[in-house]
Amino acid sequence: MVLEINKEVFITCAVTGSGSSQDKSNEVPRSPKEIADSAIDAAKAGAAIVHCHVRDPETGMPSRKVNLYEEVTQRIRDSETDVILNLTTGMGGDIYLSNDPENPLPLKTPETDLIGASERTEHLISCKPEICTLDCGTMNFAEDNYVMTNTPGMLYSMAKKISDLGILPEIEVFDTGHLWLAKKLIEDGLIKEPVLLQLCMGIPWGAPNDINTYLSLINNVPKGSTWSAFSIGRYQMPYVAMAVLGGGNVRVGLEDNIWLEKGRLAKNYELVEKAVNIIEALGSNIMSPDDVRKKLNLKKI
Repeated sequence: MVLEINKEVFITCAVTGSGSSQDKSNEVPRSPKEIADSAIDAAKAGAAIVHCHVRDPETGMPSRKVNLYEEVTQRIRDSETDVILNLTTGMGGDIYLSNDPENPLPLKTPETDLIGASERTEHLISCKPEICTLDCGTMNFAEDNYVMTNTPGMLYSMAKKISDLGILPEIEVFDTGHLWLAKKLIEDGLIKEPVLLQLCMGIPWGAPNDINTYLSLINNVPKGSTWSAFSIGRYQMPYVAMAVLGGGNVRVGLEDNIWLEKGRLAKNYELVEKAVNIIEALGSNIMSPDDVRKKLNLKKI
């Protein structure tokens, strides 16, 4: 495969995520106001899309409360900042087995948070984002007894609900099998064109952070699809360049990396600015939200 540099690139900023980063950096936004303000700043720095989770304002722990999503959404829209909102549907698929490998049951509580398709997509009904994520497979993360659970049956149901709401799913691909399942959802008509994918690299224990795996994913992206790629930690900025060189788009943000440089904690807008510099240094242009809407056939809300 001959790689073609993407000359028109959009940036997604993943604003806060659902990991434990709130205890590692005071720059990670917690409250709806902090998340919205950080998303707005990222948009002003050049992000066409902001990908948002929500957190408990007091503890910083990940949350899926609908009212928190609604407040983030309203604050961003009230600011009249032109940016495409991408909300997660990843919450509610967490299984924590017992710490005893000989006796995995009963499941640990309250850590286990496993809910149905309707509840996982409930916030989409009132918030009406232009895009939402769809994690396209089950995976072990870097925790001994934790499983991110997304069965084919659950994904089929969620994909239909998302489609019925008129929202574009961004298919999150953490490993090669996830891309295979995504193709099946597309073939079965549950995900319609335009197809949008996110290649998620370097997250234990998904697709490893190496060029051969990355190229194999690119080579298997459905023809005509729009895709982005990112990696985590110190590999975030190298993957900005690699995504553009591979013909894709870019994701940065505090969900995936809390450092601007060694010893200096980042703000979201600073990570976006750094990505802008890399993209433009490669001779490519930064797409505006309206450019992305035209490309992905989105309707501004």
